Amino acid sequence: MSITPESVKQLLSSADLGDRLRAVNQIRQLEPVIGFELVQDAIGDSNARVRYSAVSQMDTLGSQDLQLSLDILRDRLLNDPEPDVQAAAADCLGALKLHEAFEDMQQLYHTTDEWLIQFSIIATLGELGDPRAFELLKEALSSDNELVQTAAISSLGELGDVQAVPLLAPYATNPDWQIRYRVVQALTHLNNAEAKSILKTLTDDEVEAIATEARNSLQSA
Repeated sequence: MSITPESVKQLLSSADLGDRLRAVNQIRQLEPVIGFELVQDAIGDSNARVRYSAVSQMDTLGSQDLQLSLDILRDRLLNDPEPDVQAAAADCLGALKLHEAFEDMQQLYHTTDEWLIQFSIIATLGELGDPRAFELLKEALSSDNELVQTAAISSLGELGDVQAVPLLAPYATNPDWQIRYRVVQALTHLNNAEAKSILKTLTDDEVEAIATEARNSLQSA
């Protein structure tokens, strides 16, 4: 049976959860302008799994109408009862570079008790590319959650503000090799004299993947 807007719409209105989940997946096979219209129904679904799957598609579909996407994603970010859905909304706000949502994400970071939401906010701020994010990312470097901390390192690199280099320097000797690896990647983006100096020390790292990444970074600079 071929997938059409009508068949997907019918599945979306089904009482069966499996039908609705299948419908959201089938939206990917429709024209984006049609998919954007249909995914809005799924974002309002009563089931969190359906809402999560639908919101997660907004990073590609949302460009059809950025203002409407901002309104939809901001609503899910702040009001959805399911942390997974809120986290997905944060991801898409960054992917779509909706700078108007920065203050909402900043406020939610400080008020939520859910580490997953904090992680998604910090992880997406690099992609968002808003200079206002620097102070929040600096704060997140001191998070008790290592995943949030690691996301902050990556996002500081993506943000591209060289003021991050001295902040990242202490993490170049962190006992966790994954953190050191993220530092190398971040410093590659920042690429000033201080960053290169730190990268040079990391070419001798005991973990070969880190040493190789650091050497490659310096060679391509």
